[in-house]
Amino acid sequence: MEKFYTLVETLIEDRWMKIWITRHGQTALNKQKLMQGLTDEPLNETGINQAKEARNKIGDIHFDAVYASPLQRAIQTASIIGNVDKKDVKIDSRIIEVDFGDYELRNYFKLGLKMTSYWAFPELLPAPKSVESVESMIKRSHSFLKELESKNYENVLIVCHGGIIRSLCGYLEDRKNGIKWRPKSNNCEIRVYESNHGKHTFIETYK
Repeated sequence: MEKFYTLVETLIEDRWMKIWITRHGQTALNKQKLMQGLTDEPLNETGINQAKEARNKIGDIHFDAVYASPLQRAIQTASIIGNVDKKDVKIDSRIIEVDFGDYELRNYFKLGLKMTSYWAFPELLPAPKSVESVESMIKRSHSFLKELESKNYENVLIVCHGGIIRSLCGYLEDRKNGIKWRPKSNNCEIRVYESNHGKHTFIETYK
């Protein structure tokens, strides 16, 4: 019996996890090049097809859990890529998109100097008034991942957004500043990481 418990403890200690993280598929607002933060816009036809193509690229992989932000575009994408019913997608508000405040639904190229400069160099510049800070992004996204790493999953899918994915990837690449800002993640581009005892390794990207 003692040998049995030792074996179990060893298996637990050797537990590792593959984390598959992706941005949702395209929406009408993406196509119009509008800032889409907390606006709950569903996927358009292109976005649905992007999610289907992403699923085909990764083959018949089975996910032990599929997580998404509370927004429709993330849940739809998670259901398709994760190959699960929408009701089986685990919703977590900590991976919702960045709150763009007064800049919500504004054209990418008409944001003004403050927001354009901040979004290009958040390591150097503070967030404009009404826009969620990088510190807030890091706090909530890193909290989510630390909790996730305590679970007994082998493969887990996370579907989120173009802004918040930058702090999620920052954690998974052990960045000192907590973010990986560049290159930006394209719709349904999947980045795969391995987590083992709090140490992380980038595995591959499906584009």
